[in-house]
Amino acid sequence: MEKFKKMVQAHIQDNSSVYTFTMVLLIMGVIFGAVIVNSLALSEKQDLFIYLKQFFGEVGDGNFASPEAMFSQSLTHYLKYIGFMWILGISIIGLPIILILLFLKGVVVGFTVGFLVNQMSWHGLMLAFVSVLPQNLILVPAFIIVSTASVSFSLKMIRQQFIRKNSTPILPQLFRYSLLVTVVCAVLALVSLFEAYVSPILIKAVIG
Repeated sequence: MEKFKKMVQAHIQDNSSVYTFTMVLLIMGVIFGAVIVNSLALSEKQDLFIYLKQFFGEVGDGNFASPEAMFSQSLTHYLKYIGFMWILGISIIGLPIILILLFLKGVVVGFTVGFLVNQMSWHGLMLAFVSVLPQNLILVPAFIIVSTASVSFSLKMIRQQFIRKNSTPILPQLFRYSLLVTVVCAVLALVSLFEAYVSPILIKAVIG
């Protein structure tokens, strides 16, 4: 455990500037997503709210997918997202796409919460509290960690290719990068379990 703590501290210290940048970028995405809600036309808001009410009606009646199917869909989505980031991290040209993906994650969170609150006031806030907040307490740090690791490794690849003075072996760094992504994927499996088995119960309780 002591060795693990030292590795974590060293990782954070080495990438503190990248962590700061990715966190600011994610926050900007959240703000941008909330602003988009206010820029929607009234007809667009009404159409979205109709779909939202239909979804909540089905959840209230218990008409939603089985927990096993929801777990499979959720985990597959997260693994594809993280796997895509991992691939982008080992490619030199993937650096800007990693940042775009992180920004879009913030936009989705900001838009979802903003729309619920805009349309349903404090009821929407309660729904956001049970359907968006719990898993994003883990998802957001997980995406920040993977984004930071991907950006950091991509920068190392660029230095390795274009700055010949940097002769640090790349394979040990690739192993550490891949191990970090694997650990995050394991954590996301727990998030998927929560979304499949706990979130529907919480949403149904609030709707009721």
